[in-house]
Amino acid sequence: MLTLTVGCADRKTKTTSNENVETTSISAYNGTASITQGIATTISEAIYSCERGRKTDVGKITSTDQKEWIVPAETNYTNSEFPFAADLFNSCEGITYKTAEEALSHYDESNSIVIDQEGDLYTAYIFADNYFEMYVNGIPVGKDKVPFTEFNSSIVRFKAKKPFTVAMKLVDWEEHLGVGCEANRGKPFHAGDGGMVAVIKDAQNNIIAATDENWKAQTFYTAPIVDLGCVSEEGNYRYSKNCSTEGGQDGSSFYALHWEVPTDWMKTDFDDSNWPNATTFSNRTIGVDNKPSYTNFTSIFDDSKKDAQFIWSTNVVLDNEVLVRYIVN
Repeated sequence: MLTLTVGCADRKTKTTSNENVETTSISAYNGTASITQGIATTISEAIYSCERGRKTDVGKITSTDQKEWIVPAETNYTNSEFPFAADLFNSCEGITYKTAEEALSHYDESNSIVIDQEGDLYTAYIFADNYFEMYVNGIPVGKDKVPFTEFNSSIVRFKAKKPFTVAMKLVDWEEHLGVGCEANRGKPFHAGDGGMVAVIKDAQNNIIAATDENWKAQTFYTAPIVDLGCVSEEGNYRYSKNCSTEGGQDGSSFYALHWEVPTDWMKTDFDDSNWPNATTFSNRTIGVDNKPSYTNFTSIFDDSKKDAQFIWSTNVVLDNEVLVRYIVN
């Protein structure tokens, strides 16, 4: 396997004006990503508004190889043809169900998506930090109603025949567009974190799939990067595990890495065999123990017979756009 690493011999550094943060020269990087530096230009403001939520903006930025990137990700949030998922819990809209049974009692069956007319009915329960779009066999079946915060959880129902392929775009939203940061813990530029957990049940309430290390997961946007020498690639594995997650007071010199998303990534016949397996994370690491959008439904997400795991790519803090796939047999 060919290993691509960032060279250190000719590394140069520069320091931001407001704090002692050193960033490497772009010339030190020799991986496969496109590189951007600094804050993106806002192109859409507040695509969703929540009284206690963070502002959900979208931006664009040009990389050193003259490619234009949408940050935090190019999504279908404003695409009316892509259906919204139903609410399991959504305090932004005053929906605070205590149980899944209560949520399902308010479910509008017309929201179910038919993949196969003769297929069986399945229900997916999803908690995503922050945003998801879900496909089954390449067909859109549900997207998150709340792109950023307050934290919510969702229900997606669809009819399909086994085997079927689940593909999801996962996005950790950002306040400072282009550098993967938000104000937190006394720092204006603090790296956010992601995480997604899902359980799929059949009409008899049996769990037929749950997120774990057998799902595939690939990252397509990593930020903030202070030192380009911290990232490495091994084949299709994109690693930022050696990178700092400290953030700081000034992110104007932070870098970001971007990879182009394949147009057919959600299709059944897409070859994900060279993607890494998903990395799993504990509830404590993701920090859901105080979020009723999760804790109200632990009987589903933390079922004693099949405890669903939070999944992401290898770096739940710095990787901000992640695609995951799984075949349900």
